[in-house]
Amino acid sequence: MSILFDLIAKGGPVMIPLTGLSVATIACGIERTIFWVQVLRVEDKIAHDVLDAAQYSLDEATAIALRAADQPIGRFLLAALQLDYPEPETFHLALATAGEEEFVLMRKGDKLLETVIAVAPLLGLLGTVTGLIITFINLKIGGGGSSVDTSKAAGGIGEALTTTAGGMIVAIVALLIFRLCVTLQAKQVDYFSKVGCRLELIYRHIWYKRLKAESELSLENRAIANQSLL
Repeated sequence: MSILFDLIAKGGPVMIPLTGLSVATIACGIERTIFWVQVLRVEDKIAHDVLDAAQYSLDEATAIALRAADQPIGRFLLAALQLDYPEPETFHLALATAGEEEFVLMRKGDKLLETVIAVAPLLGLLGTVTGLIITFINLKIGGGGSSVDTSKAAGGIGEALTTTAGGMIVAIVALLIFRLCVTLQAKQVDYFSKVGCRLELIYRHIWYKRLKAESELSLENRAIANQSLL
């Protein structure tokens, strides 16, 4: 820990915002890691249980999705299942809208990481410039002779190199976290699309088709009843 503090001190004032960006990046990485571990650990089971239940009971499928409402896949499926026998277009729209809402939550932290990726190298470059300025100031060159304050000049060079390395390290870590999050988000878009399509097919071919047949039979029986009254 003392070595870390020494490096921050050698880097000069620019290391203060760089340290803040590094802390924010690490915190974001930890939060996103916890989020994705929880999502990936249970979503396959939730989707499998809901799709299996939906083939014989929409109420049971809705209950399973409701119990999993703390997970993105649960909220996604529940958005359509909780509707009261909607038209297929409405069912599809509910899934699409819920999916977009969940994808927004999955992109949490992306703006922070993008900012760190852009700003950290610039701060490192700023530290490089200020360090070189200090170095040149401490290179004392006189008219009749020259002298160099080597300790202060070395300090300026050390500050320049430390901030450059610090800015690059923070940006690289943020970029790795960001690219991993983007990859997981893209996979979730495909996964949600696949699960949503399967649920929509089940609804169209089993429940909406059955509901439509029952509605037509009811209309036919009503027509027969009216004819008998006449």
